[in-house]
Amino acid sequence: MSLSSAHISFMIASFSTPTFNLTSKPTLSFVWKTISDGLPDNYPRLGEKDSQPLKSVMYVSIGSVAIMTRDELVEFWYGLVNSRKRFLWVIRPDLYKEAEDGKNVPEELLEETKKRGYVVGWAPQEEVLEHPAVGGFLTHSGWNSTMESLVAGVPMICWPRQADQPVNSRYVSEVWKIGLDMNDVSDRKVVEKW
Repeated sequence: MSLSSAHISFMIASFSTPTFNLTSKPTLSFVWKTISDGLPDNYPRLGEKDSQPLKSVMYVSIGSVAIMTRDELVEFWYGLVNSRKRFLWVIRPDLYKEAEDGKNVPEELLEETKKRGYVVGWAPQEEVLEHPAVGGFLTHSGWNSTMESLVAGVPMICWPRQADQPVNSRYVSEVWKIGLDMNDVSDRKVVEKW
């Protein structure tokens, strides 16, 4: 919901405390530029909103707490690469358990990712989900992520891990019918089909 400038002016004049329009958001071109700033020059970027086809990008974020095994991470990664579609994946430094063990991601995945994928340590999720190029969200099904995806109208592939996530995932797939519940199984075939 957006407030018109007339309403905002009225509120500012009516209240003695500072008034801010919390519904205004930064432009998405700024968001994509911000995400791209930390990447090497030769790394592919999603670019401005008009440079990607409508609903052609899968956004992937497993939340700020969930931890994956290396095998789960690689399975998802193969699914994304094998889908031959564009993706933006938030991989936190502490996302997978074996990160310190020196077990690396297979080189072929890294090479294929450079063709159509984009991996970042953080992304402004609400803004990303509202981008017209985003056509799907692979999520852990946390409440906030689920609500943000609902508001943005983006279908979900749910991979619930803990707490409220299994219930949220069931609602997404069985009640609201706006996504798919992976039932806590990391399966590249499911990711490939999105």
